[in-house]
Amino acid sequence: MNPINRHARNSRFAAIVMVLAPTLTLAPLAAQAADGGAVPSAAPVAASSTPGAAQAQHFTPPAETAMPSGDFGQSVKLGEQIFIHTKEYAGQYVGNSLNCASCHLDAGRKADSGPLWAAYISYPAYRSKTGHVNSFAERMQGCFDYSMNGKAPPLGDPVLVALESYAFWLAKGAPVGTDLAGRGYPKLAAPAQKPDYARGAQLYAQHCALCHGAGGQGQSVDGKTVFPPLWGAQSFNWGAGMHEIQNAAGFIKANMPLGLSGTLTDQQAWDVATFMDSQPRPQDPRFTGSVEATRAKYHDSPWSMYGKTVNGHMLGSE
Repeated sequence: MNPINRHARNSRFAAIVMVLAPTLTLAPLAAQAADGGAVPSAAPVAASSTPGAAQAQHFTPPAETAMPSGDFGQSVKLGEQIFIHTKEYAGQYVGNSLNCASCHLDAGRKADSGPLWAAYISYPAYRSKTGHVNSFAERMQGCFDYSMNGKAPPLGDPVLVALESYAFWLAKGAPVGTDLAGRGYPKLAAPAQKPDYARGAQLYAQHCALCHGAGGQGQSVDGKTVFPPLWGAQSFNWGAGMHEIQNAAGFIKANMPLGLSGTLTDQQAWDVATFMDSQPRPQDPRFTGSVEATRAKYHDSPWSMYGKTVNGHMLGSE
Protein backbone atom coordinates (compact mmCIF):
# COMPACT_ATOMS: atom_id res chain seq x y z
CA MET A 1 0.00 0.00 0.00
CA ASN A 2 1.21 3.50 -0.80
CA PRO A 3 1.83 5.05 2.63
CA ILE A 4 0.09 8.25 1.61
CA ASN A 5 -3.12 6.28 1.16
CA ARG A 6 -3.19 5.32 4.86
CA HIS A 7 -4.73 8.71 5.71
CA ALA A 8 -7.66 8.05 3.40
CA ARG A 9 -7.91 4.51 4.73
CA ASN A 10 -8.08 5.69 8.34
CA SER A 11 -10.66 8.32 7.46
CA ARG A 12 -12.77 5.70 5.69
CA PHE A 13 -12.69 3.34 8.68
CA ALA A 14 -13.51 6.22 11.01
CA ALA A 15 -16.50 7.10 8.85
CA ILE A 16 -17.71 3.49 8.99
CA VAL A 17 -17.46 3.54 12.77
CA MET A 18 -19.33 6.84 13.08
CA VAL A 19 -22.12 5.65 10.78
CA LEU A 20 -22.61 2.22 12.32
CA ALA A 21 -21.82 2.76 15.99
CA PRO A 22 -25.20 4.38 16.83
CA THR A 23 -26.99 1.30 15.44
CA LEU A 24 -25.19 -1.21 17.63
CA THR A 25 -27.24 -3.40 19.93
CA LEU A 26 -25.59 -4.35 23.19
CA ALA A 27 -24.32 -7.91 23.15
CA PRO A 28 -25.10 -10.14 26.14
CA LEU A 29 -22.92 -9.14 29.04
CA ALA A 30 -19.77 -11.24 29.35
CA ALA A 31 -19.33 -13.42 32.40
CA GLN A 32 -18.44 -11.50 35.52
CA ALA A 33 -15.09 -11.73 37.24
CA ALA A 34 -14.83 -14.64 39.62
CA ASP A 35 -14.36 -12.49 42.69
CA GLY A 36 -14.16 -8.86 43.69
CA GLY A 37 -10.39 -9.07 43.92
CA ALA A 38 -9.99 -10.01 40.27
CA VAL A 39 -9.90 -6.39 39.19
CA PRO A 40 -7.68 -3.78 40.81
CA SER A 41 -8.99 -1.24 43.26
CA ALA A 42 -8.39 2.41 42.63
CA ALA A 43 -4.83 3.42 43.41
CA PRO A 44 -2.94 6.68 42.98
CA VAL A 45 -1.63 7.19 39.47
CA ALA A 46 0.52 9.95 38.03
CA ALA A 47 -1.12 13.33 37.49
CA SER A 48 -3.83 13.36 34.87
CA SER A 49 -3.23 14.48 31.33
CA THR A 50 -6.73 13.56 30.26
CA PRO A 51 -7.65 14.63 26.73
CA GLY A 52 -10.32 17.27 26.75
CA ALA A 53 -8.41 19.49 29.15
CA ALA A 54 -6.35 22.36 27.80
CA GLN A 55 -4.54 20.90 24.81
CA ALA A 56 -0.76 21.04 24.90
CA GLN A 57 1.16 22.15 21.86
CA HIS A 58 2.59 19.06 20.20
CA PHE A 59 5.67 18.72 18.07
CA THR A 60 4.93 18.45 14.36
CA PRO A 61 7.02 15.86 12.49
CA PRO A 62 8.06 16.42 8.88
CA ALA A 63 5.43 15.90 6.21
CA GLU A 64 5.54 12.67 4.22
CA THR A 65 6.13 14.72 1.10
CA ALA A 66 9.39 15.93 2.68
CA MET A 67 10.99 12.48 2.89
CA PRO A 68 14.68 12.62 2.02
CA SER A 69 16.14 11.17 -1.15
CA GLY A 70 19.14 8.95 -1.69
CA ASP A 71 20.15 5.91 0.31
CA PHE A 72 19.06 7.41 3.61
CA GLY A 73 15.68 8.31 2.14
CA GLN A 74 15.24 4.72 1.01
CA SER A 75 15.97 3.55 4.56
CA VAL A 76 13.41 6.01 5.95
CA LYS A 77 10.77 4.85 3.47
CA LEU A 78 11.51 1.21 4.27
CA GLY A 79 11.22 1.98 7.97
CA GLU A 80 7.80 3.52 7.44
CA GLN A 81 6.63 0.46 5.52
CA ILE A 82 7.94 -1.87 8.22
CA PHE A 83 6.14 0.23 10.82
CA ILE A 84 2.81 0.13 8.99
CA HIS A 85 3.02 -3.40 7.57
CA THR A 86 5.26 -5.10 10.10
CA LYS A 87 4.29 -8.71 9.44
CA GLU A 88 4.70 -8.22 5.70
CA TYR A 89 8.11 -6.55 5.88
CA ALA A 90 9.56 -8.10 9.05
CA GLY A 91 7.58 -11.30 9.38
CA GLN A 92 10.58 -13.32 10.55
CA TYR A 93 10.48 -11.33 13.81
CA VAL A 94 6.69 -11.16 14.30
CA GLY A 95 4.64 -13.79 16.12
CA ASN A 96 1.13 -12.31 15.95
CA SER A 97 -1.17 -10.26 13.73
CA LEU A 98 -0.17 -6.82 14.99
CA ASN A 99 1.76 -4.08 13.24
CA CYS A 100 3.74 -1.35 14.97
CA ALA A 101 1.07 1.09 13.78
CA SER A 102 -1.62 -0.90 15.61
CA CYS A 103 -0.73 0.91 18.83
CA HIS A 104 1.33 3.83 17.47
CA LEU A 105 -1.31 5.46 15.30
CA ASP A 106 -0.88 7.44 12.10
CA ALA A 107 2.33 5.54 11.37
CA GLY A 108 3.93 6.71 14.61
CA ARG A 109 3.03 10.37 14.14
CA LYS A 110 0.03 10.81 16.42
CA ALA A 111 0.58 12.50 19.79
CA ASP A 112 -0.64 10.56 22.85
CA SER A 113 -0.30 7.35 20.86
CA GLY A 114 3.32 6.52 21.56
CA PRO A 115 4.66 8.76 18.75
CA LEU A 116 8.07 7.83 17.38
CA TRP A 117 9.27 11.42 17.33
CA ALA A 118 8.93 11.67 21.11
CA ALA A 119 10.39 8.22 21.77
CA TYR A 120 13.48 8.67 19.61
CA ILE A 121 14.78 11.74 21.43
CA SER A 122 14.21 10.09 24.83
CA TYR A 123 16.95 7.48 24.42
CA PRO A 124 19.45 6.33 25.62
CA ALA A 125 17.64 5.99 28.96
CA TYR A 126 17.49 3.69 31.95
CA ARG A 127 14.52 1.30 31.97
CA SER A 128 13.51 -0.55 35.09
CA LYS A 129 12.04 -3.27 32.88
CA THR A 130 15.50 -4.24 31.64
CA GLY A 131 17.56 -2.98 34.56
CA HIS A 132 20.03 -1.05 32.41
CA VAL A 133 20.39 1.92 30.09
CA ASN A 134 18.74 1.11 26.76
CA SER A 135 19.56 2.51 23.36
CA PHE A 136 16.65 3.29 21.07
CA ALA A 137 17.43 0.14 19.08
CA GLU A 138 17.23 -1.95 22.26
CA ARG A 139 13.90 -0.34 23.07
CA MET A 140 12.58 -1.43 19.68
CA GLN A 141 13.91 -4.95 20.26
CA GLY A 142 11.65 -5.13 23.30
CA CYS A 143 8.66 -4.24 21.14
CA PHE A 144 9.30 -7.29 18.98
CA ASP A 145 9.70 -9.54 22.02
CA TYR A 146 6.55 -8.38 23.76
CA SER A 147 4.11 -6.37 21.67
CA MET A 148 4.76 -8.40 18.52
CA ASN A 149 5.08 -11.66 20.50
CA GLY A 150 8.03 -12.51 18.29
CA LYS A 151 11.78 -12.34 18.58
CA ALA A 152 14.05 -9.33 18.64
CA PRO A 153 16.03 -8.53 15.49
CA PRO A 154 19.75 -8.48 16.32
CA LEU A 155 21.37 -5.07 16.72
CA GLY A 156 22.42 -3.81 13.31
CA ASP A 157 19.74 -5.84 11.51
CA PRO A 158 18.35 -4.01 8.45
CA VAL A 159 14.88 -4.02 10.06
CA LEU A 160 16.12 -2.11 13.12
CA VAL A 161 18.27 0.20 11.00
CA ALA A 162 15.29 1.12 8.82
CA LEU A 163 12.99 1.66 11.80
CA GLU A 164 15.58 3.82 13.53
CA SER A 165 16.07 5.82 10.32
CA TYR A 166 12.34 6.46 10.16
CA ALA A 167 12.16 7.48 13.82
CA PHE A 168 15.21 9.74 13.47
CA TRP A 169 13.62 11.49 10.51
CA LEU A 170 10.25 11.93 12.25
CA ALA A 171 12.07 13.55 15.18
CA LYS A 172 13.90 16.05 12.96
CA GLY A 173 13.88 19.40 14.76
CA ALA A 174 12.68 18.03 18.10
CA PRO A 175 14.68 19.10 21.18
CA VAL A 176 16.83 16.14 22.23
CA GLY A 177 16.53 14.82 25.76
CA THR A 178 13.22 16.51 26.53
CA ASP A 179 9.95 14.94 27.63
CA LEU A 180 7.79 16.25 24.82
CA ALA A 181 4.06 16.75 25.28
CA GLY A 182 2.23 13.85 23.66
CA ARG A 183 4.93 11.29 24.42
CA GLY A 184 3.67 7.78 25.18
CA TYR A 185 0.06 7.51 26.31
CA PRO A 186 -1.77 9.90 28.65
CA LYS A 187 -1.63 9.09 32.35
CA LEU A 188 -5.17 9.25 33.68
CA ALA A 189 -5.97 10.20 37.24
CA ALA A 190 -7.07 7.37 39.51
CA PRO A 191 -10.65 6.38 38.65
CA ALA A 192 -13.46 7.66 40.84
CA GLN A 193 -14.87 4.13 41.02
CA LYS A 194 -13.07 0.81 41.12
CA PRO A 195 -12.59 -0.30 37.49
CA ASP A 196 -15.27 -2.84 36.72
CA TYR A 197 -15.08 -5.88 34.43
CA ALA A 198 -18.85 -6.06 33.86
CA ARG A 199 -19.18 -2.38 32.95
CA GLY A 200 -16.16 -2.78 30.70
CA ALA A 201 -17.74 -5.75 28.94
CA GLN A 202 -20.87 -3.74 28.22
CA LEU A 203 -18.88 -0.75 26.98
CA TYR A 204 -16.73 -3.02 24.82
CA ALA A 205 -19.82 -4.51 23.19
CA GLN A 206 -21.19 -1.02 22.53
CA HIS A 207 -18.08 0.86 21.42
CA CYS A 208 -15.35 -1.62 20.44
CA ALA A 209 -16.73 -4.93 19.15
CA LEU A 210 -17.78 -3.49 15.79
CA CYS A 211 -14.14 -3.19 14.76
CA HIS A 212 -12.25 -5.53 17.10
CA GLY A 213 -14.81 -8.36 17.19
CA ALA A 214 -16.94 -9.69 20.01
CA GLY A 215 -14.13 -12.07 20.92
CA GLY A 216 -11.36 -9.49 20.60
CA GLN A 217 -10.09 -11.24 17.48
CA GLY A 218 -9.84 -8.14 15.32
CA GLN A 219 -10.48 -8.07 11.58
CA SER A 220 -8.35 -8.83 8.57
CA VAL A 221 -8.83 -8.53 4.81
CA ASP A 222 -6.88 -10.72 2.41
CA GLY A 223 -4.65 -11.83 5.26
CA LYS A 224 -3.75 -8.29 6.31
CA THR A 225 -4.82 -6.88 9.66
CA VAL A 226 -7.33 -4.05 9.41
CA PHE A 227 -8.36 -3.83 13.07
CA PRO A 228 -5.93 -5.44 15.52
CA PRO A 229 -6.78 -8.35 17.83
CA LEU A 230 -6.91 -7.18 21.44
CA TRP A 231 -6.45 -10.55 23.14
CA GLY A 232 -5.94 -14.18 22.24
CA ALA A 233 -3.13 -15.90 20.39
CA GLN A 234 -2.73 -13.17 17.75
CA SER A 235 -2.42 -10.24 20.16
CA PHE A 236 0.37 -8.83 22.33
CA ASN A 237 1.72 -11.04 25.11
CA TRP A 238 1.76 -10.63 28.89
CA GLY A 239 5.09 -8.81 28.76
CA ALA A 240 3.82 -5.92 26.62
CA GLY A 241 3.17 -2.57 28.25
CA MET A 242 -0.40 -2.54 26.92
CA HIS A 243 -1.31 -5.46 29.20
CA GLU A 244 -1.14 -3.06 32.16
CA ILE A 245 -4.52 -1.49 32.73
CA GLN A 246 -3.28 2.06 33.33
CA ASN A 247 -1.45 2.07 29.98
CA ALA A 248 -4.42 0.65 28.10
CA ALA A 249 -6.78 3.13 29.76
CA GLY A 250 -4.66 6.09 28.68
CA PHE A 251 -4.43 4.81 25.12
CA ILE A 252 -8.17 4.12 24.92
CA LYS A 253 -9.12 7.52 26.33
CA ALA A 254 -6.91 9.39 23.87
CA ASN A 255 -7.41 7.31 20.75
CA MET A 256 -10.50 5.11 20.80
CA PRO A 257 -12.98 4.48 19.29
CA LEU A 258 -11.23 5.21 16.00
CA GLY A 259 -12.46 8.55 14.70
CA LEU A 260 -14.27 9.26 17.98
CA SER A 261 -11.36 9.62 20.37
CA GLY A 262 -12.07 11.47 23.60
CA THR A 263 -15.75 10.53 23.63
CA LEU A 264 -15.36 7.97 26.42
CA THR A 265 -15.08 9.29 29.96
CA ASP A 266 -12.01 8.51 32.03
CA GLN A 267 -14.04 6.01 34.05
CA GLN A 268 -15.24 4.29 30.89
CA ALA A 269 -11.67 4.05 29.62
CA TRP A 270 -10.60 2.42 32.90
CA ASP A 271 -13.51 -0.03 32.69
CA VAL A 272 -12.89 -1.02 29.06
CA ALA A 273 -9.17 -1.41 29.74
CA THR A 274 -9.94 -3.67 32.70
CA PHE A 275 -12.15 -5.88 30.56
CA MET A 276 -9.62 -6.03 27.71
CA ASP A 277 -6.66 -6.78 29.98
CA SER A 278 -8.56 -9.49 31.88
CA GLN A 279 -8.53 -11.81 28.86
CA PRO A 280 -6.13 -14.64 27.91
CA ARG A 281 -3.14 -13.78 25.77
CA PRO A 282 0.29 -15.27 24.93
CA GLN A 283 2.70 -16.05 27.74
CA ASP A 284 5.27 -13.54 29.01
CA PRO A 285 8.61 -14.49 27.38
CA ARG A 286 10.21 -14.05 30.82
CA PHE A 287 8.07 -16.88 32.23
CA THR A 288 9.94 -18.64 35.03
CA GLY A 289 7.96 -21.88 34.87
CA SER A 290 5.50 -20.72 37.51
CA VAL A 291 2.71 -18.18 37.03
CA GLU A 292 2.92 -17.21 40.70
CA ALA A 293 6.69 -16.68 40.57
CA THR A 294 6.47 -14.80 37.27
CA ARG A 295 3.84 -12.47 38.72
CA ALA A 296 5.94 -11.86 41.82
CA LYS A 297 9.02 -11.04 39.75
CA TYR A 298 7.58 -9.14 36.79
CA HIS A 299 3.94 -8.28 37.47
CA ASP A 300 3.83 -7.05 41.05
CA SER A 301 1.46 -4.23 40.20
CA PRO A 302 -2.21 -3.54 40.94
CA TRP A 303 -2.67 -2.83 37.23
CA SER A 304 -1.47 -6.21 35.95
CA MET A 305 -4.02 -9.01 35.78
CA TYR A 306 -1.33 -11.64 35.15
CA GLY A 307 -1.77 -14.46 37.65
CA LYS A 308 -5.22 -13.26 38.73
CA THR A 309 -8.26 -15.51 38.40
CA VAL A 310 -11.09 -14.26 36.17
CA ASN A 311 -14.14 -16.36 35.33
CA GLY A 312 -12.50 -19.36 36.95
CA HIS A 313 -9.35 -19.08 34.82
CA MET A 314 -5.91 -18.04 36.06
CA LEU A 315 -4.58 -15.53 33.56
CA GLY A 316 -1.11 -16.45 32.36
CA SER A 317 -1.75 -20.18 32.60
CA GLU A 318 -2.88 -20.48 28.98
